[in-house]
Amino acid sequence: MTSATRATATTLGAAVATAALGAAYAAVLEPSWFALREFTVPVLPPGAPSLRVLQLSDIHLVPGQDRKLGWIRDLASLAPDLVVNTGDNLSHVDAVPPLLDALEPLLGLPGAFVLGSNDYYAPTFRNPALYLTRRHAERHPGRVHLPTGELVAGLAAGGWVDLDNARTSLTLRDLPLELVGVDDPHIKRDRYAAVSAPASPSAALTVGVVHAPYQRVLDAMAADGAGLIIAGHTHGGQLAVPGFGALVTNCDLDRSRAKGLSRWWPGAGLDVPRRGVDRVLHGGTARPSSAAPADAAYLHVSAGLGTSRFAQVRFACRPEATLLTLVPRSA
Repeated sequence: MTSATRATATTLGAAVATAALGAAYAAVLEPSWFALREFTVPVLPPGAPSLRVLQLSDIHLVPGQDRKLGWIRDLASLAPDLVVNTGDNLSHVDAVPPLLDALEPLLGLPGAFVLGSNDYYAPTFRNPALYLTRRHAERHPGRVHLPTGELVAGLAAGGWVDLDNARTSLTLRDLPLELVGVDDPHIKRDRYAAVSAPASPSAALTVGVVHAPYQRVLDAMAADGAGLIIAGHTHGGQLAVPGFGALVTNCDLDRSRAKGLSRWWPGAGLDVPRRGVDRVLHGGTARPSSAAPADAAYLHVSAGLGTSRFAQVRFACRPEATLLTLVPRSA
């Protein structure tokens, strides 16, 4: 074997080994390497006390995921003022009892929830390449219905408010808040027009809650004066490229907002370049937050705690819950 041949073989071997290690990391380690993200959000009136909001999203529970269940249960030690669950809790017909058991310490706290598509229908195996195209949201026959009623009843019995196409108000630490939500836009169950109204002048803050952050819903909530919008669904891209970020968002939100805190205002999506492959991948580079209008809403999108049971991998996008500390705006 010549030196050139040996060098080529060594390079190929190193590449294969690196790919194998990356695949093992994405399939075994990162999906259960849970993280608590924390953000401070200046959305309350001057002089108001701070509020701690815990967001849970995209748990996609399958019975037997004991590490995930224990981690969720331990979040009660954060003692948040409000818990917001942005849907896709289930991934199996038998997942409701263990889910409610894990949430039990949190169900005694004020809370609200909306549903995602995987709270209605169990995931099925599909060609993974469809995730990179506009066909990702297509309905298909033979879907298995999940025990949605059992889930909703369990969350409601714990005192959490069902915000699916609903509007309500509550008081936390003497602060009146207004909450408005929609059922999952990803499967076209959102009916925001039925609950649309200008933000209540008597509320310290109006919070919009949605599973899948489609622009039509974000625009409508922001136009009505929501100061904070909370969403999930994207999994943060689930597979990200270091230095580049998410490849997809699985909706029409741009890639730069696939997870984390950003600003949103009516028409914000129009400022995102969409060309070539970026159009297919629902991406582009968003206008920086410094260019947002002064009254733009804050948008938080969670990367969520789970994955589809048929694509149990994550890379450069750890599963997460988020603690949002709401503080007064600058005077």
